[in-house]
Amino acid sequence: MRVIGIAGWSGSGKTTLIERMIRVWCAQGLRVATIKHAHHGFDLDTPGKDSWRHREAGAAKVLMLSDARWVLMSELRGAPEPPFAEQLRLLAPCDLVVVEGFKRAPIPKVEVYRPEVGKPPIWPEEPMIRAVATPGGEQARSALPEECPLPLLDLDHPEAVAEAALELAYSAEQWEEEEIENNHE
Repeated sequence: MRVIGIAGWSGSGKTTLIERMIRVWCAQGLRVATIKHAHHGFDLDTPGKDSWRHREAGAAKVLMLSDARWVLMSELRGAPEPPFAEQLRLLAPCDLVVVEGFKRAPIPKVEVYRPEVGKPPIWPEEPMIRAVATPGGEQARSALPEECPLPLLDLDHPEAVAEAALELAYSAEQWEEEEIENNHE
């Protein structure tokens, strides 16, 4: 299993890029999983339906399944989110995990940067960003608000961004080594 993060400000196009890259990787035969951090509460369930009622009654976990898909909902009820390593274990087996959000997670990331969003780039403050995907790629280097020492990838070429992201991705073992190293600094 390999892990790559996609970071960027809201409205920069992270989800669109991830969607396009997933199609590329799946066409190559890779089994892809994603982790998406929601800063606000969310609910996949419908109020009043049986599974919702089970959770409301206090069930810690509810497994919903059909012949098309299944989902396991776990209620934290005040407990902290599971550690990142546990999140990865929940997604096994797969070839690649794409993480959207988690700007500060100790995993290599591609930043999606659009100057028109009006936010500063993340790469100067986040050492795990290894490349920047921006409209125009390398041709746009002079239009960036500050000098960027990282490779610039063209957002309009998701195949190339997907290839670069796959090369940058850590194996699960590399991530664990990085995590241990960061925790001892």
